[in-house]
Amino acid sequence: MLKSTLEQWRMFKAVVDAGGFNQAAVEVHKSQSSVHHAVQKLENAIGVVLFENVGRKVQLSPQGELMYRRAAFLLNEAEKLEAVADSLQTGTETTLRIAVDIIFPSALLYNVLAKVSAEFPLLRIEIEETVLSGANSLLNNGKVDLAISPFVFPTGFSEDLCEIEFIAVAHKDHPLHHLGRTLTLEDLKSHRQIVVRDSSAERKADVGWLGAEQRWTVSHVRTSVDIIAQGLGFAWLPFAIIKEHIADGTLVPLPLDNNAALRKALLYLSFEDGDTLGPAARAFMGELRYQSMQLPSSDAVLESTV
Repeated sequence: MLKSTLEQWRMFKAVVDAGGFNQAAVEVHKSQSSVHHAVQKLENAIGVVLFENVGRKVQLSPQGELMYRRAAFLLNEAEKLEAVADSLQTGTETTLRIAVDIIFPSALLYNVLAKVSAEFPLLRIEIEETVLSGANSLLNNGKVDLAISPFVFPTGFSEDLCEIEFIAVAHKDHPLHHLGRTLTLEDLKSHRQIVVRDSSAERKADVGWLGAEQRWTVSHVRTSVDIIAQGLGFAWLPFAIIKEHIADGTLVPLPLDNNAALRKALLYLSFEDGDTLGPAARAFMGELRYQSMQLPSSDAVLESTV
C-alpha cells in the first residue's frame, strides 16, 4: 500500500520548481493552503522532512534534494504512461510533429512526407527546421515527436540514420581558386567563412572548422549557399544541397590537401519513447530509413571537377 500520491509529489515538485509555496500555487492553479497541506501530508506519510526554514525562506533539506530527483523521474514516467494510454485510445494520430536539421536533404524529406500523407490523408504534419542541437532541444521540451539531428538524444532513443557529406566550396571566381596550387587550412584563415547558427535556445554548439579570421553567421544553410554563390566567402556545405551548383560549375570544391575538403557527419533519428508513437510516426520512420539509403555520393561529381 502506497503511503503517498502522485498529486502530493506533483505539489512538492511544483514548490521546488517555482521557488516557493505562493509561486507554486499560482503555477498549479490552487490555493497556497492547498499546496502547503499536500506537502505537509506527504512529509507525514513518508516520515521525511522535505523543506527547512532558512531565515524567512524555505529551501530543500538534504533529504528533500534526493527525493526531488526521484519525484521528477516518477512524474515524468507517469506522464509517459498516460501518453501511451492516449495513443492506444486514439489509434492513428491526427498530428505528427518533426524537427529536421537543415542539412538533411529536403528532396528526400519531401518524398517521405508524400508517401506518409498518401497513406494517412487526414494527418497534419508540422515540420520544424533546426540547426545543430535545435532538434534535440525541441524533442526534449516535448514540442516534437521525432527529431533528425546531428547529435544523439541523451534521454531517449537514437538510431544512426544516414551520413551527410560536406564539401568545402567557393564560387569559381573566388580568389582561393586562383592560387594555382593545393590549399592548406592556413590559406583559408584570411578569407571569409560562412557558418550557420545553432537554433537551440538552451545549448549553442559550434562544430566544423572555424579558423577564419572573418566569419558571417546566418540562420539557414540556403542563405549560406546564396552567399557563397555570390563569391562572398567559402564554406563546408552539404553535398546533397549543392550538387547541382557543383555540376554546373558555379561552385567549385576547394583543392585542400589531405582530402580536407570532404567531411562527413552522422545524422540520428531520435524520439523520447517508442511506445507513445502512433502508426503514422512509425510509417514515417520506416520510409525515412528506406529513403536515406538512397542518398547520392559525392565521388562521381568530385572526380569530374578534378
